[in-house]
Parts: sequence; C-alpha cells; structure tokens
Amino acid sequence: MTPRATSITQVGTVAVPSVDQDRSLAFYTGVLGFEVTLDVPFGEGQRWIEVAPPGAATTVAIAPRGESPVGVDTGIRLTTNDAESDHAAMVANAVDVDAEILRYPGAPPMFTLRDPDGNTLYIVQRM
Repeated sequence: MTPRATSITQVGTVAVPSVDQDRSLAFYTGVLGFEVTLDVPFGEGQRWIEVAPPGAATTVAIAPRGESPVGVDTGIRLTTNDAESDHAAMVANAVDVDAEILRYPGAPPMFTLRDPDGNTLYIVQRM
C-alpha cells in the first residue's frame, strides 16, 4: 500500500509549557518583542495564548502546564539578523542566556536562552 500524502502546508504553532502564563507572556512580548496573536479562555480558568515575532507565520503557544514538565529543551530555533546585538540586549535584560555566542566554522552564530520557566530556546543568525 502506498502512503497517501497529506495537505499540510506549514508549521502553525509550537507550544512551550508555562507555570505562570502572565509571567511568560511578559517575557515573550516585553523581552523577545513578540506580538500576541491569540489570547482566549481554555478550559477551566486557563487561557490559550499564542505569540509570534511581527509578521511571522508560525506562533509559539504559551500553554498551561497541565501534566507537562517545564524546563524542557523546546528545540525551537528563532532566527535573527544580528545575534551579537540580540545577545547583548538579553544580557542587559538579565535573561538566562549563555555567556558566549557559539561560532563554528561554516555554521551561523547562535546562542541559547531560557524563558522564565527554564524552557530552552535558541537564537540563530540568518546566514
């Protein structure tokens, strides 16, 4: 039997678990500069919040933790045009960020940061 192809067209949303959605929302909007694209009630006393860089198609859901652990490696790579400047801004804002920007031959400059719940994100400079 030949597998049938899907009609998937893009990655819509990736989720990061959050213990305190308001604290996470302040980080993603105030520190990373994302915009709120959706903030609606979700279940009993919870919210479904999505944020994204201005003009981005893919959003990051700041999901209620539920049974999910926090402090996970999200695998999310965020693209920038200037890793040096973004790293300096995050250091100035006391973000939990690696001390150095990684620079490997043939690879773009990149660094790792953690959101307020300890979830790992990566910043990678566009080549």
